[in-house]
Amino acid sequence: MFIVTAEQMRAVDEHTIHKLGIPAASLMENAGRAIAEEVIRLCREEGSGSGVERGAQYEKVASDSMAHTGPGDRHGHGGDIIADPALVMEQPGDQQWYMLIGKGNNGGDGLVAARHLVEAGLGVTLVYADAPAALRGEAAVQRDAAAQLGIPALVHGREAVDFSRCTGIVDALLGTGSRGAPRGAYAALIEAANSSGKPVVSADVPSGLNADTGEVYEPCIQARVTVCLALLKRGLVQYPGASAAGRIVVRSIGIPARLAPEHGPSVRLLTEEVLRSTLRVDTGRLRAPDGHKGTYGHVLLAAGSLPMSGAGLLSAKAALRAGCGLATWALPAALLPHVIGIVPELMLAPAADGESGEWNAASADAVLRLAESRDVLATGPGLGRFKGDTDWLRRLWQHTDRPLVIDADALNMLADAGPTGPRDWGKRGSATILTPHPGEMGRLLGMSTPEVQRDRIGHAARYAREQGVTLVLKGARTVIATPSGEAYINTTGHAGMATGGAGDVLTGIIAGLLAQGLSAEQAAAFGVFLHGQAAERAALLRGDPASLLAGDIMDAL
Repeated sequence: MFIVTAEQMRAVDEHTIHKLGIPAASLMENAGRAIAEEVIRLCREEGSGSGVERGAQYEKVASDSMAHTGPGDRHGHGGDIIADPALVMEQPGDQQWYMLIGKGNNGGDGLVAARHLVEAGLGVTLVYADAPAALRGEAAVQRDAAAQLGIPALVHGREAVDFSRCTGIVDALLGTGSRGAPRGAYAALIEAANSSGKPVVSADVPSGLNADTGEVYEPCIQARVTVCLALLKRGLVQYPGASAAGRIVVRSIGIPARLAPEHGPSVRLLTEEVLRSTLRVDTGRLRAPDGHKGTYGHVLLAAGSLPMSGAGLLSAKAALRAGCGLATWALPAALLPHVIGIVPELMLAPAADGESGEWNAASADAVLRLAESRDVLATGPGLGRFKGDTDWLRRLWQHTDRPLVIDADALNMLADAGPTGPRDWGKRGSATILTPHPGEMGRLLGMSTPEVQRDRIGHAARYAREQGVTLVLKGARTVIATPSGEAYINTTGHAGMATGGAGDVLTGIIAGLLAQGLSAEQAAAFGVFLHGQAAERAALLRGDPASLLAGDIMDAL
């Protein structure tokens, strides 16, 4: 599923209307009907008393209500007449919906929805934020149609709007083109809708939400359902916008989805289908019947220190769990006796001299020698900081031709090289994957964590493209961005993954997949997907996501 910015959506919309010749009125009609159908769906779900009966009636009509006119009054004889379920619902007299109407096309979609809801038998009142005369174009056509049908209308500021009298609200105030905090009548209506306690269905995006970044302005509609029209908007898949949107239902309105990549960089929702069809990943992780440990690659982990040995251990074991044939954990010599035999399947290699249990700048040579006979090098988890560490990382960057995964402390070393560090160090001939959390991403970009979070997709995509790396920006809805400008938004995982060591496990998974021959794009995307999927399984086994440990995620792979 493609994810678009407001500008991309505008361009796709224009292409559909002016190049394909599909009238704007048709798109608005389809959009309004989709919104109305989701309102009716919500009525069925929320139904109680007579509402339950209405729901049952709707389901019956939708499935098999028809008039039989042929011999014997049996299906298939003489011609069955099947009615549109929206037109034959019993009159739901206690359902009263307020339609909050803005002056743009979003308001026009709401007006079309109002017509269909009236047709379905719901009580509807239009609440205009501006004088109806302010509407233009197709929205004005729909305004006039609603007036001809006699749909009751109020104008904010002229008539009192009593939200206690409605059972639900449709938010059709502000669309994807809106920027900044709502003001005036729009702000007042949003605040009143939120305070009413009534379920809100938003048209395309909740009013007050930035459609590109997911930033939530004050005030912003808190929707029960958001009916996203044509293509999924970026702001709906990023937090805090995802929280304001409630359940997101993407509905087709006649705009071909394939047009999206023609009008800007491709961003997709990462699903198993996208992994299989777009990224060509074998999500079943099938093994060759004649394979052996050498078939599936050898990972080298340069990680861990005496205070943080667990980070290195988690990464190394996760690489094995991800399916690589062999894994070697390179670590300070003083630490080695303490971890012998903890994971019998894991090979150990001392790579730093001295008795401190810490890394030093001279150890780069040892790591490079070990990397010569391995397929992938990953570094950072539990590494700690030490004198000359940025030069240490630069040597690994420049002098190994193996795929390289950089995480944790190694990312902070990279940040010390400046905002153009990767570019200044030179383009690597093999895959390079960075896996920062938002704080580490902020240090790489020279900005605060909140600034990063305000536009996760944008920052990740720009950094990956400018620095020529594959970037995994961790967190809720992890972003995987590629040097070509493409990006994927992960759909797996949950809040229980906010636990120490979870990122170290991800580093090992990605390294293990790289060792098996996956490209940087494939390994990063599939690794993030598997990581979240394993966490879901682990939480079910534990019975509570809050009790999840990083080791549980690894063991559930």
